[in-house]
Amino acid sequence: MNEPITHRHWTALAAPKVAPIVGTSTVLILGRIWNANGAEHSAGNAVLMVVLAAGAATAGAFAAAGRGGGDGVLAGTAFATSGALALAAVAGYADGWSLPLLLWTVATAVAYGIAARYWRTDRRDTLAHRRQTEVRREDHAHIERVEALRAGAQIEAARTGAAYAEQLATALITRATLPGYDPAALTRAGLPELPVVDLKNSQ
Repeated sequence: MNEPITHRHWTALAAPKVAPIVGTSTVLILGRIWNANGAEHSAGNAVLMVVLAAGAATAGAFAAAGRGGGDGVLAGTAFATSGALALAAVAGYADGWSLPLLLWTVATAVAYGIAARYWRTDRRDTLAHRRQTEVRREDHAHIERVEALRAGAQIEAARTGAAYAEQLATALITRATLPGYDPAALTRAGLPELPVVDLKNSQ
């Protein structure tokens, strides 16, 4: 069984590694842009972002506690949205960089911690798939070798049988042409009589 061999571009391999820091940095930058455009010390904007963050966190909690163990992807998305909204609220409301940078560092570390768990799971699944592929490949190769040996043995046996039949036919023809050949004498001596084939009736 031939399985396709795929090679992913280096950007496809690097994208998941930089996605957490790109996400948190984007939220921080947008929050500071919002701060420069009038969100600093705006209680209404801060309350709105806090409400949105709390709503996203509540949605994530309900998704995690749903039937059948919950939806992990939906819960993770909701919690990530909640964290992003909270970071944006602080970045937009605060008048300095200290607190936004602190929250950005914490959010980035938490994002990489969560992502590392999924990366380990994905790596285990990939290694297990590779092992299963190698086992299947070895099994198919073994079956092909056994079938090749069996076919070779059958061909050799057929070739040997054909050579023996040809030699026997040559010997019978040669014996029949010898002077003084008497089939009745062979029968009287107790030797087995060879079957006589009627060519006319067999056609």
